[in-house]
Amino acid sequence: MNKGGIPMRLKVILGCDHRGKDAFDLIEKYLRSMDNYTLVCANDEMLAASVDYPDIAVVVAREVSTQRADYGILICGTGVGMCVVANKFSGVRAAPCHNEVAAELSRAHNDANILCLSGDMLGERSTLAIVDKWLTTSFSGGRHQLRLDKIRNIEQRNSRQTKIDSQIKLDRQPIRNKLVAMF
Repeated sequence: MNKGGIPMRLKVILGCDHRGKDAFDLIEKYLRSMDNYTLVCANDEMLAASVDYPDIAVVVAREVSTQRADYGILICGTGVGMCVVANKFSGVRAAPCHNEVAAELSRAHNDANILCLSGDMLGERSTLAIVDKWLTTSFSGGRHQLRLDKIRNIEQRNSRQTKIDSQIKLDRQPIRNKLVAMF
């Protein structure tokens, strides 16, 4: 709800590869029947042929990362590939969810803003139940906000380090095969 008690209309961007097309069609129809969602579809026109999931995930993740969309839903064979790509974007918290519990906790605890689904392993009822649970669950805040703040700090540090690394050439040699994390 926004100010004045008027329900807020959320913008959801939906994308899939060729293996997620059936689930995509199901979710698209479901969300278009709801009054509180504006749906944007980000798909390759050639879904009959093989589509590289990174190409679709980039479009959806960019829209969520830049806050041009409130949420994203991505569907590929397992949901994992899309999730890996989406999480490369600053501010994106993509979660692969294979049941309602994972969907609820990804929103309540992690404030996930992109739901990644399997087009191969979920039936129609499960898919819609997961989508519904994910979209209707609110972020809990509290101790979970502290954790999200830590994630944002990591993103910011990594972003700064990437800029520094691109400006200077660093000689990176492993020291006695040890990995050291410095914060």
